[in-house]
Amino acid sequence: MAKAAANPTRTETAPVTTTDREALLITVTGIDKPGITAEIAKILDDASAELLDVEQVVVHGRLILHFLVCLDAMGSHPVLKELLWKTRELGLDLDLDVVDPVRDHTPQAGRRRFAITLVAPGVGAGVLGAAAAAVAQTGFNIDRIERLSEGRLSSIELLVSGDEGADARTLKTRLLEIERRLPCDIALQRESLLRRSKRLVVMDMDSTLIQQEVIDELARLHGVYDEVSQVTERAMQGELPFGESLKRRCALLAGAPESVFRDVLERIEFTPGAEHFVGALKRLGYKTAVVSGGFIQVAEPLRQKLGLDYAFANHLEVEDGVLTGRVIGPVVDRARKADLLESMAQAERISLEAVIAIGDGANDLDMLDRAGLGIAFNAKKVVQEAADTAINQKNLDAVLYLLGIREEDLRAVSA
Repeated sequence: MAKAAANPTRTETAPVTTTDREALLITVTGIDKPGITAEIAKILDDASAELLDVEQVVVHGRLILHFLVCLDAMGSHPVLKELLWKTRELGLDLDLDVVDPVRDHTPQAGRRRFAITLVAPGVGAGVLGAAAAAVAQTGFNIDRIERLSEGRLSSIELLVSGDEGADARTLKTRLLEIERRLPCDIALQRESLLRRSKRLVVMDMDSTLIQQEVIDELARLHGVYDEVSQVTERAMQGELPFGESLKRRCALLAGAPESVFRDVLERIEFTPGAEHFVGALKRLGYKTAVVSGGFIQVAEPLRQKLGLDYAFANHLEVEDGVLTGRVIGPVVDRARKADLLESMAQAERISLEAVIAIGDGANDLDMLDRAGLGIAFNAKKVVQEAADTAINQKNLDAVLYLLGIREEDLRAVSA
């Protein structure tokens, strides 16, 4: 290996000598400024170098630039001296490494690739170190680390790969253990084009898109909150069939004035990040929907306010300006939520693999399972255990990071 630098006190070793047609890894580091990549690339082009790979990263103004090239008779090639003088002129450090023959650097068929996303108010070195240790212990290797966030939340993405001996199931188990021990959400997904090309996002409404349970708010205004909330909790925990629980709770609302819907809408608070999350999805071309076991009299106004594409929920019957306590039409229960998700995907000609479902209760389980990515959002334990991944940050923006979307990407589409 030969090292050259702008610092004259550094020791330079003998020139690289190697057999013909081996690969040379050129690494340039130093303070970044415009034109560096162009200068190095021109020298390589003039020398008729065969470019095999290239990568550039800038971290807080510090450049790390790699060129993997193949040169005839590298040991005596004049390009090495040209690179040395050019990097000195630019005030940069230069490393030259002879690597294994080119054939050993071609992508290996059968290697499995995963994305690990860390999301927290502040991802510290402890979380990153623990995740990295889990990767190494299960036979995987970290190929790349990238920061996705710039603002409120902190998110780091690790792209890892492993051969057939790498144990993805054990990796997921160890990451879950870290998640339980440290204040950070950790998601493991198969890295593929589909992870970054989702096209439809379907959300539950109560305690997901909004912070309230609508039926509880209706009950509070009607004076039957305690009775209704007990049934609601049993349904959310999966202890009572949703259809039965809905029938019991709606019956308790009989006699309430229709104006109660307007009163509830005035109390509704979106989940933090919800409006930004939906707006970002729309700018990126996603279709969006709310599918709720609540009531369309609330879901539809929210759809209009956020600009969602679809809203489905139960229709609570009203006669002569008063709630009857009965539901009109099919009940939006666990099975129907999943069916509606599939119907929307078909209508938009979107594969189920390109659909994201987000929910928090047992009523969402089939919908989460049917989607390409099911996310348990601040969910009950039974839902977190069944979903593909879980987010426990109190902010819907966190979901964007699971898609590999960076904040600078959002700025670009907003410009």
